[in-house]
Amino acid sequence: MAASETRATLPLLLSLNAGYVDTAGFLALQGLFTAHVTGNFVTLGASLALGTSGVVAKLLALPVFCTVVVATRLLGTLLSNRYAPVFETLLGLKVLLLAAGAALAIRFGPFHDGDSWRAILTGMVLVAAMAIQNAVHRVHLGSAPPSTLMTGTTTQIMLDLADKIYTRKGAETKSGSRLAQMSTNILVFAIGCGAAAVLYTRFGMRCFLLPPILGSLSLIVRSVRRPQTGP
Repeated sequence: MAASETRATLPLLLSLNAGYVDTAGFLALQGLFTAHVTGNFVTLGASLALGTSGVVAKLLALPVFCTVVVATRLLGTLLSNRYAPVFETLLGLKVLLLAAGAALAIRFGPFHDGDSWRAILTGMVLVAAMAIQNAVHRVHLGSAPPSTLMTGTTTQIMLDLADKIYTRKGAETKSGSRLAQMSTNILVFAIGCGAAAVLYTRFGMRCFLLPPILGSLSLIVRSVRRPQTGP
């Protein structure tokens, strides 16, 4: 696998995993978003209005996410100072957290009470895993479309479509390339969401076994042809 192929494949694997984990977490953990954490403000309001469970987990998701992002940045700086493989180490840590989340979900699920400590612990482990992915993606794959939050990507796609309808001369090639990349990214994310819904319906908590496998695959893709220079 060439370095260019690796750079193209890795963001798609991350998007697939993010869509899957976010949907599986939402279904299994009483409406908790594990990747799109700001969406929990909406579901928190719904929980308060409807009297459903999961309020505590939704309140904790954002501060846990932010704390892990800061910790990831600090750990990455420490590793880089020691000339350690930063990207691979952080991806490996994410895989371990996804595996821990799967073990907790299978051991303690199904979660009928989103405010139970078991549900909260499982949810926060998955939130931490997605926080690492978000931080790593932003730092090391900054030129690739985001792998979790799709609103900005969708907006850019619509802007590029408008530019293809009517644009200045010379701008079409750039917007066309970006349009294809971002559209593929959203499609893969949506496939992850759909796969999670189907597998959750059929296998329940065991559906959480797939994210660590996808995470391991992304780590392998990165490690096979790790660039000699750059992130």
